[in-house]
Amino acid sequence: MKAIMLQGTASDVGKSVLCTALCRYFFEEGYRVAPFKSQNMALNSYVTRDGREIGRAQGVQAEAAGIEATVDMNPILLKPKGDLVSEVIVHGRHFADLDAGSYREQVLDQMLEPVRQSLRRLAREYDVLVIEGAGSPAEINLKDRDIANMRVARMADAPVLLVADIERGGVFASIVGTLELLDPDERARVKGFIINKFRGSKKLLDPGIEWLEKRTGIPVLGVLPYVDLGVDPEDSMSLQSLELKGKQKGRADLDVAVIRLPRISNFTDFLPLMNREDVTVRYIQSVRDLEQPDVIILPGTKNTMEDLVWLKKTGLAGEILKLRRQGSSVVGICGGYQMLGEKLTDPDAVESDHQELDGLGLLPMVTRFVANKKTVRTEGTPFPEWAGPAPVEGYEIHLGRTRLTSPAVPLFQLPDGRTDGAVAEDGAVWGTYLHGVFDNPSFTHHWINHLRRKKGLPEREELAGNRHEAREEVYAFLGHWIREHLDLERLRAIMGLNPM
Repeated sequence: MKAIMLQGTASDVGKSVLCTALCRYFFEEGYRVAPFKSQNMALNSYVTRDGREIGRAQGVQAEAAGIEATVDMNPILLKPKGDLVSEVIVHGRHFADLDAGSYREQVLDQMLEPVRQSLRRLAREYDVLVIEGAGSPAEINLKDRDIANMRVARMADAPVLLVADIERGGVFASIVGTLELLDPDERARVKGFIINKFRGSKKLLDPGIEWLEKRTGIPVLGVLPYVDLGVDPEDSMSLQSLELKGKQKGRADLDVAVIRLPRISNFTDFLPLMNREDVTVRYIQSVRDLEQPDVIILPGTKNTMEDLVWLKKTGLAGEILKLRRQGSSVVGICGGYQMLGEKLTDPDAVESDHQELDGLGLLPMVTRFVANKKTVRTEGTPFPEWAGPAPVEGYEIHLGRTRLTSPAVPLFQLPDGRTDGAVAEDGAVWGTYLHGVFDNPSFTHHWINHLRRKKGLPEREELAGNRHEAREEVYAFLGHWIREHLDLERLRAIMGLNPM
């Protein structure tokens, strides 16, 4: 097996997108290629076909590589729950809830074995491994306990490409500074640089590149132009970029306000809405910024009970109810769906110390939290006419179990006879456990047209295609993008692969 590892000068420099692009490139070249990230701290996760949980980026990279994602592609997943505590997931299953100190001192050494096991299995099955690092390999306070960067490069005997984001400024200083903080053997593994997110004429950058290569003796393999694609991000830095993108877009026909819960998770749910020209998506943290949107969305969360308390303390809960009476629609996804009910109970302290809380009372249901997390891919057929006739696909990740307290229209009929979600007030309020619901073009199209009719706007024509075709278009573009802007001949030589 041959491997390449991408590490960054910081978080959110574009490693995930570049790894996705390389997975697609090697797939197009006929290699059996797989992604790998030893340890991921992610707000967004992905459910494998066998119902296990990994970082969303590795799920997307596997799709680009034309394969099914498995837990070996991300053996350790850390999901922040707030108050410095994270859920530790090992090979797709819950391991423990630990604070950072306990994790580093008590269990971090144990995590090396799952990482080795996964690397060995992937090495037997694939020709090429595209490995993604985490954050920066040169964090001095963390370096001796880092199991996501240079230690993994040594395990896989992988050369390293260092990725830097030129949009942040100081790109040459960040590259040289990172190298200076690496140990000599680590520095020797760095075989190339990639400058990412460049806007403008490359000629203006050439003197700096010449200086960098002369100073370090390491080549720049590519200067990659900025691209704005629907590739699923995974961490809080990415969320900040999405928030900025929403502000820069300006107001469109429909204004959607996503409540920026302190423990928000799976915010990739809203990328399809952000990519529509007739929709503005704003992330909101205060009553002052809420204004009067057409739709208010309560997203998923790693701690529904605590975020519900926050919603009430900030006054957002009361403001949401007021805006609903004034005509705004309200939607809940997963934890946000649970908040729309009448009551939430946690008698066994699964999520928090709050044994019982009143919900927003917009849907006739109650939720009880139980210890066994439900992680499963789901398909369903919409019930309401405004949701369209086409089946939808999504995935569930939740601890709560919800039951209706009075008859209500469900949102989806599931293949096993169960239903999911609930709808009230002719579609003005609805909720579902299905993450990824807006990735279904037909459902999103029909729902958006439902909102446009309510607002007196003309309906828009439905675009052909489905969610798989839309994602394939992105992966195909990335394959072309990487061929055009990266020195792949030199990359293959670094990896010991046959020339092109």
